Amino acid sequence: MTVYIDDMYRYAIGRFRGMEMSHMIADSEAELHAMALRIGMKREWYQGDHYDVPLPRRDQALTLGAVAVTWRQCGAMRRRREIEGRCGIPEEAARWYANWRRQKT
Repeated sequence: MTVYIDDMYRYAIGRFRGMEMSHMIADSEAELHAMALRIGMKREWYQGDHYDVPLPRRDQALTLGAVAVTWRQCGAMRRRREIEGRCGIPEEAARWYANWRRQKT
């Protein structure tokens, strides 16, 4: 199992109350919550399938083994987890999402 953290902070949408933020996701809630606890996140900040993580804590998560992904990969991986129960791997994210969208139409 792996925890993933995106680069949303690079975009205008990745700012909240003056902080630059990233999404942190994982295949399992247990693993996600464990990493969140290790980097000082409160459980009440859980967003239902991810945490919004400020930049200094993103750096901590990466140091502790989280894998950096793009904002787009993270979005596709979140959708895949919702549908299949797993995030998949970043390298497959865009292709999986495109196939899923095609099948919906």
